[in-house]
Amino acid sequence: MALGPTQRVFEAAKRLLKTLLSGGETRLRLAVLELEEERSRLLSLLLLAGASLVLLLLGIATLTTLVVVIFWDSYRLIAIAGSAGVLLALSGILALLAGKQARTHTLLKETLNQLAADRNLLEADAHDDKSRR
Repeated sequence: MALGPTQRVFEAAKRLLKTLLSGGETRLRLAVLELEEERSRLLSLLLLAGASLVLLLLGIATLTTLVVVIFWDSYRLIAIAGSAGVLLALSGILALLAGKQARTHTLLKETLNQLAADRNLLEADAHDDKSRR
């Protein structure tokens, strides 16, 4: 039996809705995958950074002690002040670098790119449909 015009419209709407849901599900899966990868990357980064910081602090403390001991007899205050100044300057530089890196974001970058590409395709299709009329 042939479908009437109303039924064909409803069937077309159903197919369109299924296509939209399928595309949305794909984009959602991509977003979840990116979030899982980012979580794993951040955990590894935090562990490495933590271990590195502990070792760096031990090394700096040892080096500062060495400098102070070497100059203990003649320039102990200058050695202590110089070591503190160098450490504070390096700390400031690293804080600036950390702030700069914190402003760059990559979270869901590919998902956003894919959604933008989808939007551009839909806009191009709508433009083509208008130009055909």
